[in-house]
Amino acid sequence: MLGADEFISSPPRKTVRFGGTLTEILLKYEKGDTTDFELLKHQLSDPDIKDAQIINWLHEFRASVAYLTKELEQLVSILLKLPWLRRSREVVEEYLGFLGNLVSAQTVHLRPCLRMIVSQFVPPRITIREDDVDISDSDDDDENVSENFDTCHRALQTVARYVPSTPQFLMPILVEFFPFINKSERTLECYVHNLLRVTVYLPTLRLQILELIVEKLLKLDVSTPQQDIEDAEETANNCASEEKSTEEGLFDMEEDEDRKGNKVVSPSIERMAHPLAERLDILMTILFSYIKDVCHVDGKLDISNTKDLYRDLVSVFDKLILPTHASCHVQYFMFYICSFKLGLAEAFLDHLWKKLQDPNNPSVIRQTAGSYIGSFLARAKFIPIVTVKACLDLLVNWLHKYIDNQDTGANAYCDVALHGPFYSTCQAVFYTLIFRHKQLLDGNLRKGLSYLQSLNFERIVMCQLNPLKICIPSVVNLFAAITRKYQLVFCYTIIERNNRQFIPVVRSGTGGDLVQTCTNPLDSFFPFDPYILKRSKKTIDPMYQFWEELSAEDLENLKKPIKKGTSEDEDDDFLKGETPQNDGVVEIAPNSYKSNTRSPVSSIGSPADCYVPYPL
Repeated sequence: MLGADEFISSPPRKTVRFGGTLTEILLKYEKGDTTDFELLKHQLSDPDIKDAQIINWLHEFRASVAYLTKELEQLVSILLKLPWLRRSREVVEEYLGFLGNLVSAQTVHLRPCLRMIVSQFVPPRITIREDDVDISDSDDDDENVSENFDTCHRALQTVARYVPSTPQFLMPILVEFFPFINKSERTLECYVHNLLRVTVYLPTLRLQILELIVEKLLKLDVSTPQQDIEDAEETANNCASEEKSTEEGLFDMEEDEDRKGNKVVSPSIERMAHPLAERLDILMTILFSYIKDVCHVDGKLDISNTKDLYRDLVSVFDKLILPTHASCHVQYFMFYICSFKLGLAEAFLDHLWKKLQDPNNPSVIRQTAGSYIGSFLARAKFIPIVTVKACLDLLVNWLHKYIDNQDTGANAYCDVALHGPFYSTCQAVFYTLIFRHKQLLDGNLRKGLSYLQSLNFERIVMCQLNPLKICIPSVVNLFAAITRKYQLVFCYTIIERNNRQFIPVVRSGTGGDLVQTCTNPLDSFFPFDPYILKRSKKTIDPMYQFWEELSAEDLENLKKPIKKGTSEDEDDDFLKGETPQNDGVVEIAPNSYKSNTRSPVSSIGSPADCYVPYPL
């Protein structure tokens, strides 16, 4: 006989059961005797049900799936609610076997099975009440979360193996279960991570899943303007500084150090002060990691995988990003994948170029394509100067042909509504020249000047369409200064004339006097303006060309034209440090998580509204 202690510690030899075998219970139920059936449901719904009981029941259910028709969907629903994930390995294996048998014999239960699995893609909920308000969310402290996710994906793969049509039923469920953006960062992080894992073994869903994720990221992005993020960071830094100064002179007690470490130092290092920006930062980090992992096998770029993913991402870009105005961060997934190989960057530029020149595209899409071309050429370190020149040749030749077609026609006058793509292309060219002119002139100044003169900027600037009136003033001023310094074109007469036409008119109305001046008639933006999300920017910074503010000396140099007969090898001293030289083409993106590169404070934003004094 067992001793008292041995009895308590030993498992029961046989599970207590009521009502006979499962087959007998289901046959009685068909004949109208529901007593044992209700008892069965009660036992399965017991929150204290033991592992051995679950295993016994599942074993019988696996042998009786033929009876589990649509009429018994209530019983199947109870089975799908069994707490199988956080049980012993034996329970998990038995449950996976049951799922496979169930969906292969009764496909009517496919959707409920998929819903059950997808519902486990986030950490389990915990119940928290604060001042009688339910603020329940994910349990971040569950040590088994990662293991549970692995098991969920095994379950999904099991179902997909038995039912080939699983992907078409799964996608609407993935959309339905996507958490709201006010859920915790951990909940969103886990769900997006699990969605991307699905694409690995169900590749037919990859494009749709990427579209779903990017759509949600865009909503976060446009809901969080860059100015709001910067304001939140400034407020947080001020509060941290005040708290730090208050603590100075006090004894460094252990609990004070703990509190300081938790509340002041840590958030300023990694966390974004703006809650939506924090969520976006985490999710963009996951997306970048996914792109890197898909494209690299054993640390080396896999060309086939990369091309396939690039095609999917370009499709998502066309459908969601290009029509979205003034998103700040999400579009950087294209910037990142293009950094892996020059051919991808050139393919992306060619794609944008086709969008820009196609008159069948809506004008707003063509204008946005122009903004992307200019911003990409200016900001991507991995694009060599030979590619920049090839793009400038295409853009400038198109501009000259456009002028040929318009300058003598009835529409040969300054009008954004009529010539939006033309002005957007002009701004792309001006913007590219501002960032890349030192590289264009580097090494052989005479040859570089000869190339820039061949672009015939004077004809573009002087044409009846008057692009200097429409482009953003900060871009126009710097373009004017650079082209004057190198005697390419003198823009200031036109700028002064345009400024006189921009004299604001005071209009009286019922609400009082109103003064309006539009400085961005194109409603344009630079899509690759500096990336400011703290975690994910580590991926972008090493391949990004930052703007450095102009010093007083730089501004003075802009007013000094180069001398005639300059030596071919004479260095140009304009804007020292403004445009660091490329380190060559980046074939494989550096490991973003090991980079210590940081954006200098002065680099936030595009070139500011810089006033370069007109020459006298």
